[in-house]
Amino acid sequence: MTVPFAREFALEPDNAEWLANLAGPFDAHLRQIELRLGVEIANRGAIFRITGPEKPVLAAEKLLRALYDEAGTATFDDHAIHLRLNEANVDRVAERGYEPQDVAIKVKRGTVRGRGHHQAGYLHAIATHDINFGIGPAGTGKTFLAVASAVEALNESRVQRLVLVRPAVEAGEKLGFLPGDLTQKVDPYLRPLYDALYEMLGVEKVVKLLEKNVIEIAPLAYMRGRTLNDAFVILDEAQNTSIEQMKMFLTRIGYGSTAVVTGDLTQIDLPRHQKSGLKDALDVLRGVDGISFTFFDSRDVVRHPLVARIVRAYDARDGKDAETGAA
Repeated sequence: MTVPFAREFALEPDNAEWLANLAGPFDAHLRQIELRLGVEIANRGAIFRITGPEKPVLAAEKLLRALYDEAGTATFDDHAIHLRLNEANVDRVAERGYEPQDVAIKVKRGTVRGRGHHQAGYLHAIATHDINFGIGPAGTGKTFLAVASAVEALNESRVQRLVLVRPAVEAGEKLGFLPGDLTQKVDPYLRPLYDALYEMLGVEKVVKLLEKNVIEIAPLAYMRGRTLNDAFVILDEAQNTSIEQMKMFLTRIGYGSTAVVTGDLTQIDLPRHQKSGLKDALDVLRGVDGISFTFFDSRDVVRHPLVARIVRAYDARDGKDAETGAA
């Protein structure tokens, strides 16, 4: 275990208004820098102490000094801090060997925290990256935690709206054979997203936000031709996207937006000859700066204990089939 590096310094001149502008409401700007660089920032007035890996600590000090120089003439908000972090290229500086910081999300029913290493790392990745992939079996909390992060971002005005997206055709079913108009045909596929929102915000508030178009729940096909700024966008069941659909979705992301893509590569319902857009994105985007990948397994399942055993049983069968070449 490496000993944390620490730097203590004073920002001058000691000006209460400049410090408040730098720190943000409830120190939100400092927390944003902490999460992005993987450091801890403490201060008493203009005296700051930063702790963590050496390179990120030095980068954080440099960034704070530069921001403070501007604090008297510029008004900072989350977007301004986000932009300065990008300009400072902090993703290349931050060392990824540190333990993810505990991210606590406040929702209607209380506080949501990650259970176990993977969920904690997933929440940390969502807080520090613009595009995130959460991949793993059913019941591991991929969608629930993404929706919780989205609701918190909306409540704190870090985004202006939530856009929750799903492929509308699954398990070989075609919309044309389902009863009702387009809304009635698509609605059942989006039900898990509604359920998560109801648990986070309550039914009445969700209905009001849907009416105001602050929350939008839509099939993936509706995303074509759009650019989403100041939005938190979740693509659920992404294993059932085509390569073209995945590329289309990822290129919708605009300034000030966060995207989370969730899926389970063991439950692909596309025709056999068609490669999953999620699988293709893994091949193409691994190693791209600013994009995070979190992988869950049966140990992360938070549903009924039998679900974890079912997942392990199917994984074992699939492993044997792969060895023997069985279809």
